[in-house]
Amino acid sequence: MAAGSGGPVRRLKPAPENLNMRKSSLLRNAPNSNTRAPRGARPPRTAPAIQVIERIYQIIDLLAGRQGAMTLTDISEQTGLHPSTAHRILSDLTLGRFVDHPQAGSYRLGMRWLELGHIVRAQLNVRDAALAPMQALHRATGQPVNLSVRQGDEIVYVERAWSAHSGMQVIRAIGGHAPLHLTSTGKLFLAAEEPHRVRAYATRTGLPGHTRNSITQLAALERELARARQTGVAHDNEELELGVRCMAAGIHDDQGKLIAGLSISAPSERMDEGWLPKLKATASAISAALGNSGAQ
Repeated sequence: MAAGSGGPVRRLKPAPENLNMRKSSLLRNAPNSNTRAPRGARPPRTAPAIQVIERIYQIIDLLAGRQGAMTLTDISEQTGLHPSTAHRILSDLTLGRFVDHPQAGSYRLGMRWLELGHIVRAQLNVRDAALAPMQALHRATGQPVNLSVRQGDEIVYVERAWSAHSGMQVIRAIGGHAPLHLTSTGKLFLAAEEPHRVRAYATRTGLPGHTRNSITQLAALERELARARQTGVAHDNEELELGVRCMAAGIHDDQGKLIAGLSISAPSERMDEGWLPKLKATASAISAALGNSGAQ
């Protein structure tokens, strides 16, 4: 029947161009038109599914790379967005305080990013960040790996990776304490202090010893701390327990502050200085996970 000769024909048969568009869309979205993808299985995406989100990324990255404010014209030109599109996005970001509008026609990142940064930093947990790298270091060395933090004039062991095959019993349990000047991690914390604070520590504690190898004189401790500052690592040579040696590297937060120490413990005859590169690399990886971007 010729087109236009009867209404029922037009109602039953969709327009050819619309049908073709639907088929084309389905074929583009389906990797294989003869099979159905498993539920939940989707190919990895390299770009946001919503175009406006990608445009927001562009603007935020652009503003983040500039120290001062930018004009709408500059933002439009450098992102390739039409001025009206850029203006709408910037206006919405300003409402959420993600973008600041210091004066007419200029934009910069807003204070909301700083607030969120503080929240993220507060949520980062050194123990959570350290556990998997510690286990990997333990597997590489076969010796106990300890995570310790400072608490007053002592260190506290907060996590440990070890196994029955480590070749030594655990001397200090998780939650155990030890003096700063008798431990490798404690020496790192003292090495980070100003000289007058180290002297105050020595006066306050009296530098008590636990073994014949313990450092109990301020001058000897200061020499030990100078070596730690120079090398970035510290040692415990049977100073806390006879027969046990330790070496430690520092873990730093996003501000570069020393917040923990990572140490390897081993029987004295098994301690291997060749583990130092792995120890330092592991401490650096944990620091990076906590937001530290500089080499320590």
